Amino acid sequence: MSVKFYKPTTPGRRGMSVSGFDGVDKKARPERSLTEVLKKHSGRNSYGRITVRHKGGGERRKYRIIDFKRDKTDVAGTVLRLEYDPNRSSFIALIEYADKERRYIIAPVGLKAGDEVLSSEKADIKPGNCLPISAIPVGTTIHNIELNPGKGGQLVRGAGTQAQLMAKEGTLAQVRLPSGEYRYIRINCKATIGQVGNIDHSNINLGKAGRSRHMGIRPTVRGSVMNPVDHPHGGGEGKSPVGRPGPVTPWGKPALGYKTRKTKNRTDKFIVKRRTK
Repeated sequence: MSVKFYKPTTPGRRGMSVSGFDGVDKKARPERSLTEVLKKHSGRNSYGRITVRHKGGGERRKYRIIDFKRDKTDVAGTVLRLEYDPNRSSFIALIEYADKERRYIIAPVGLKAGDEVLSSEKADIKPGNCLPISAIPVGTTIHNIELNPGKGGQLVRGAGTQAQLMAKEGTLAQVRLPSGEYRYIRINCKATIGQVGNIDHSNINLGKAGRSRHMGIRPTVRGSVMNPVDHPHGGGEGKSPVGRPGPVTPWGKPALGYKTRKTKNRTDKFIVKRRTK
């Protein structure tokens, strides 16, 4: 994928860049049967309290229903087109199967209109095909990995991400995740071959605050410029130091190097090696 730059006609345009959308159908409207209304919650829970800060506003979107389960087995599907999805960083591919049913999948690198994809134990090892991990050769690059058989892919779904199948040991397989973590996953879980597309997503520069607002991201204000009633770092004359042993969150918890993971997490036994910095 390419990145497109503009002439600096305005201060906002100067550093701004956008995706080149190579191979993506820019004029196509989303498949109506595969879209749902996406209600806004502005980071609030069922009590109306903000539980996730800096969310709100943004462009209206329709949610695209993605087939993470890939449970239509042994039926070949043809890629009709690649589409942009405002709800995720990766592009999506519209698949039409032999029985005329249509579904969206995450588009891997190399997948294009006219290609065939298949979800089967006997499928070829090529981008877009989905197989149980037991049928995938060691060393293969994979994405959209299940954690529980039949639940659907939960790992490695962001633009440009990829995992690698490192080894198989009995009923478990060892997978290296994008974070550097090595993890055991059951071999009867499914995974899709290839690397997630839109590799240059991380190289895109928004260029101006307005683009963040269009995405529903509200401003983040530093604690040091607040009043003491609003943040532990607030108050003081001029640029004041933190005034305590270390930087903290608005609720007084340590902000740097403080472990929040539960000590007895039930999935810890599947982690072979922690993620690398």
